[in-house]
Amino acid sequence: MAAWKRGSRTRLMVTAPLSAALVLAPGCRSTPSKHEINRIPQLGTVDPSQPRELAQVTIPPRIVQPPDELEVVVRPSDPDLTATRYVVQPEGTIDLGYYGDVYVAGLTLEQIEQKLLLHLARMVALKEADRKPPTDVVVRMSDDQSKFFYVIGTVNNQSRFPITGQTTVLDAILQAGLKQNSLPGKSYLARPHPAGAPDTILSIDWDAITQRGDTLTNYQVLPGDRIYVPGTRPPSVISSLLGTR
Repeated sequence: MAAWKRGSRTRLMVTAPLSAALVLAPGCRSTPSKHEINRIPQLGTVDPSQPRELAQVTIPPRIVQPPDELEVVVRPSDPDLTATRYVVQPEGTIDLGYYGDVYVAGLTLEQIEQKLLLHLARMVALKEADRKPPTDVVVRMSDDQSKFFYVIGTVNNQSRFPITGQTTVLDAILQAGLKQNSLPGKSYLARPHPAGAPDTILSIDWDAITQRGDTLTNYQVLPGDRIYVPGTRPPSVISSLLGTR
């Protein structure tokens, strides 16, 4: 913007580059066109048998993987076990210090309890013949670092998120955050499957979920799920400054 002054009169003139940018900016538009929206397909099908809001299921027993953190309680307490929390190492083991390493990757918490009880009993018999072996081992997941779901596409925070057991599609998309040019009405959930098996693609009816409280496609998010939110072209810098699309 430039000021031109003659005598006591002052006029404001729009400089040529700025005025041309305002007129010719390719992304300057109030709303995405119907043609632009229709070019993005709605993928997936509706599957009423899938767990969803108001019809959730419990998450299958957790399978421990690196780098999960476990809390281990041994009864009676053992002075040679100086730690209570153990991180699963990349090779799948936890380091019990004086009692060596134990491979725990791929096991449930209950299976790890049984394995540790047998391992400690054997090690105590070898190292401390006069000491009674442990009678009970309790293992809890103190920090689950291997079970996630993903929200990708046109969202503010394209990332992975930890599984809580009760997260739904609505929760997941709100966690990631929508952009000005997001099209949640064209979003879908892709569920992981073995190589060679058919794809599992579940369409998401965003308007039904958010505006009518319809829970049919508000699926429960399970470990490994990918939620994809497509979008139109992002608004130009100038249209963003002017408050338009």
